[in-house]
Amino acid sequence: MRIAIVHHWFVTRGGGERVAECIASLFPEAEIFTLLADTPGIPDGLQERRIHTSFLQRLPLAKKYHRHMMPLYPAATESLDLRGFDLVISSDSGPVKGVRTDAGAIHICYCHSPMRYLYDGYESYRAQMGPLTRTLFSATASRVRAWDEKAAQQVTHFIANSEYVSKRIERFYGRESTVIHPPIDLHRARLAKVPGAHYLCAGRLVGYKRTELMIEACIRLGRTLRIVGTGPEEVRLKKLAGAPGAAVTFLGELTTDALWEEYAKCKALLFAADEDFGMIPLEAQACGRPVIAYGAGGSLETVRGMGDSPTGIYFQEQTVESVIDGILRFEAANSAASFDSALIQRWAAEFATPVFLRRMREFVLAKIAKSSQVIACPNRAPV
Repeated sequence: MRIAIVHHWFVTRGGGERVAECIASLFPEAEIFTLLADTPGIPDGLQERRIHTSFLQRLPLAKKYHRHMMPLYPAATESLDLRGFDLVISSDSGPVKGVRTDAGAIHICYCHSPMRYLYDGYESYRAQMGPLTRTLFSATASRVRAWDEKAAQQVTHFIANSEYVSKRIERFYGRESTVIHPPIDLHRARLAKVPGAHYLCAGRLVGYKRTELMIEACIRLGRTLRIVGTGPEEVRLKKLAGAPGAAVTFLGELTTDALWEEYAKCKALLFAADEDFGMIPLEAQACGRPVIAYGAGGSLETVRGMGDSPTGIYFQEQTVESVIDGILRFEAANSAASFDSALIQRWAAEFATPVFLRRMREFVLAKIAKSSQVIACPNRAPV
C-alpha cells in the first residue's frame, strides 16, 4: 500500500508534532505532507524524511504568521496531492482532515481538537484580535467553518486524543471516535532526590494558558514561580510579574533536557489552561511531581485529584482566588505526605510512548483488515 501521513504544520515542536513523529515511525516508507514546515519545528525523527508542503510554504512570512492564514487553509489543504495513496493518516488540529483522497482510500484522522477559534472558542478568540484581524476573521470564519464541517464527513475513522475531544468531535462533526491518548517520553524522566521549594509553569505564553493567574497567585502568596516558555503574552506577563516583592523568574525557551530538569526540581506544576489534553502535566508527573490544575478539559484525564492515589489537586475556576485556594490545599496535603513520587510516576507511565504505538498499530491494522486489505507494519519502531 501507498501510505501518506499529514500534519497541519511543522513550525514549532509540541505535542501534535510528537504524535505525527510517532505515527510516522510506524510507517517508515510513508510520505509526509504538511501545509508548511520550518526546520526548528520538524521533529528529530522526521529530519531525514522528505516532507511535501503546500503553496503556503512559498508565501513571505507564512512561517511566522501561519495562524493568520486561516482564509487560505482550505485551498492550501486541497493543493496537497494525495491521489494514489491507499491509506492516509492525518494528525490534525486544523484543516488537514480535508485533504483530497482517492475514492476507496482509508483516511484515519487523529484529531487533537476541532479548531477552537471556529467553534466554541470563536467569541473569545475574536475579542483578543486587533481591529483589522478581527474584521478579516469575522468575514471568513463562517466559510472556513462550513468547509471544515464538510471535510470531517469525508474522514473514514476518527481518533480523539482525549475523552474531552471525543465529545467535541461528536458535538461539532456528528462523528464517533476512538480515544488514544498522546505519547509521553518517559525515557527523559528523572526523579530529584530533593525537589525545590518553587512552583513551575511551562508552555507557550499565549492567552488561553492563563499564565497571569498563576503569576498573581504566587505574588499574593509570596511563593516563588519559575516560568518556561515564550510567546506573544511575554511582554505583558513580565510587566505583571514585575510587581514589588514578586519572585517570578522567566526562563525563556529551554532545551528538552533542561525542561525535564525543571520538571524534576519543582515543588509542583501549576496548570491553569482548559486544554484538550495537555502533555505538560503528564511530563511533570513522569518526573514524580504533583500538579495543581484547573479542573476542566483534558486535566480531568491526566491528573488524579484528591482521593485514592492522588497525583495532584484541582482548582475549580480560572480566577486568581481559585488558584490561591488550590495552592493552599496542595500545601496542606503535601505537608501531610499525601503525594508519593513513585506512585505519580507510575500513573504517568500509563501514557508512555510504547502504549501509544501499540494502540495506534492495533487500530490501523483493525481498520485495514475490515477493508480486506493487507499492510506491513513493524512491531516496534525506534522513536
